[in-house]
Amino acid sequence: MTGLKARVVEVVRETADAHSLVLEPADGDDRDRFRYKPGQFLTVRVPAPDGWAARCYSLCSSPVTDDRLKVTVKRVEGGLGSNWICDNVTAGDVLEVLRPSGTFTPPSLDADLLLLAGGSGITPVMSILKSCLAGGSGSVVLVYANRDERSVIFADELRALAAEHGERLTVVHWLESVQGLPTEPGIRALARAHTHREAFVCGPGPFMDLTASALTGLGMNVHIERFFSLAADPFETPEGPDPEEAADGDAGEPGEIEVELDGETRTLPWPRSELLLDTLLRAGVDAPFSCREGSCAACACVVLEGEAVMDANTVLDERDLADGLILACQARPAGDRLKITYDG
Repeated sequence: MTGLKARVVEVVRETADAHSLVLEPADGDDRDRFRYKPGQFLTVRVPAPDGWAARCYSLCSSPVTDDRLKVTVKRVEGGLGSNWICDNVTAGDVLEVLRPSGTFTPPSLDADLLLLAGGSGITPVMSILKSCLAGGSGSVVLVYANRDERSVIFADELRALAAEHGERLTVVHWLESVQGLPTEPGIRALARAHTHREAFVCGPGPFMDLTASALTGLGMNVHIERFFSLAADPFETPEGPDPEEAADGDAGEPGEIEVELDGETRTLPWPRSELLLDTLLRAGVDAPFSCREGSCAACACVVLEGEAVMDANTVLDERDLADGLILACQARPAGDRLKITYDG
C-alpha cells in the first residue's frame, strides 16, 4: 500500500451541494509528504461496489496561508466519490490519500495571472489566488462563472480578498441567471486586456473547451486542469517483475535510473520491461502519482539525461515534451541510463 492517512478535522458546507474537508496528517511523521504547491490535488480512496476506487479533488487551501489542507467536493449526479463524501464523511474520520500532486501550478507567485473558473473549478484556482496574493507581488484577474448567486462557492472569502487586495485583485462574476451561458466572444472580450498574463482554467468540460479556444485565439499561454475517472485502484502497487529476475530474462541487462526527489538523489537498476514509476515505488522512492493511466500528469518528472519512451500520454503537450517532461507511470528505458528530477 502506498497511501497516506489524512484525518478530517472539519467539514464545511460551502453551498447546498458542495462540502469542504479540512484535513491534517493522521500520522505527524508524514507531515512533509503532505507538502504541496498552489493548484495541486489529492487523490482520495473511496469505497466502491466491487472494492475500492480513487477520485481526485483539488486543494483549495494555500500552502502560503493555511496550516491545514482543504479540498472542496461538489456533488455530481450519480457520482461515486462526491456523493459518498458529502453523505458520509464527518469530522474525526480518517481517509486514505496519495501525496499531493499535479502540474496546474503557476511558475511564479510574482506573475500577473488571469484565472477562469466554472462552478467547482474554483477549487484549485482559489489555492493559486490566495497564494499569489499572500506570497507574491503580481496582480490577479478572476473570471468566475456560475448558475446563479447561490451557486458561488467561497463567495464570502472572495469578497474579503477583494476588499483586502483591491489594487491587485479583480473578480468578475459571470452568472448564467443574469448573462446567460458563457460565450467565446464574451470570454475573449474579458481577456483581451490581459493577454500578457499566464491563464489558468478549471471547470466543466464545455466551459474549459470554450475558454481555451477563446484564449488561444488571442495567443495566450493557457493551463487547463482536467480530471478523469480512474479505471483502476492506484493505491494498490501492481505486480511486476523482480528487478534481479528481469535482469536475467530476455529483456537484457537493466538500465540505470538516477532520481532526484525532495532534495535526495538515488541511483537504481531499471528493468527494461518495467515502468519507471513501478521501479521507483518498489525501491521505496516516494514518487508522486495518481491515475497510473497517463492521463493526469501527477507523476510528471523532468529528464535531465538520457531518454525514455512512453506507452501512453494523453496529458503532456508538445511544449511539455520539449521541456523534457515525461510520465513516470508510462515510461520505459530507451537507453542504458536516465537521470530525472522531481525537484525542478
